[in-house]
Amino acid sequence: MASSLFTNTVHVCFESVLEMDNARIVAMFESLVATGLRGTINGVTVEISEKLFAETFELPLEGLTDLTEIPKDLVFDARSIVSLSGEPVSTLGKKKEMRIEFRVLCDILEKTISVKAGSFDAITQEIFLMLTAITCGVKINWNRILFNILKDMVTPGSRQGKGYAIQISLLLENVPNLELGESSEFHSSKILTEKTVHRYISLNDKVCGEDVTDAPKVRRTPLKKAVSKKRPAVTAAAGR
Repeated sequence: MASSLFTNTVHVCFESVLEMDNARIVAMFESLVATGLRGTINGVTVEISEKLFAETFELPLEGLTDLTEIPKDLVFDARSIVSLSGEPVSTLGKKKEMRIEFRVLCDILEKTISVKAGSFDAITQEIFLMLTAITCGVKINWNRILFNILKDMVTPGSRQGKGYAIQISLLLENVPNLELGESSEFHSSKILTEKTVHRYISLNDKVCGEDVTDAPKVRRTPLKKAVSKKRPAVTAAAGR
């Protein structure tokens, strides 16, 4: 697979633009060449194979390669297992219908694995099938599944959301003679820890009205009531 990582970038064919009949445009591109940016602007094609993907992340290679092949009876069972009310949830319903631990799992799948589009409050069929596989212990060839998602993300013209930034960075580190820029730390609020999970539970508990008895509550600081300090009315007496 050789593809651009993002579809909203600009690639410059210098052989063509430097022959344009517009002196000022040509001068601008010549200035790019003079500063050494020609190679950078032109881009570098990098091939990421399925074999490299599997070796880098040590993903399972055996099991189902199509999530739609998960047995229907397991999908039906999962609809009740994850339900907050006990009634089977819809595979295209809302996450608020699910128990808190499965909402957390859905968020992990949406934001780190899948190609998510639209509202994060809604459950997609793809996400629910992944959730079913994990919850019911279905053997999945995760390497094939995730590699296909990666291809959908980076295929030119694809309307899929862009993701896998961290995974792609790790893959590129193994590419010889490829110089990468300086890395930046992942924001702490985006890392799941005991603190951030407790915060997630607290926020969802407040929004959905669920009583999560097994989860420690986040300590809240009481808000002080705003005191209205109005000036006393001034009565003007007109003297005659």
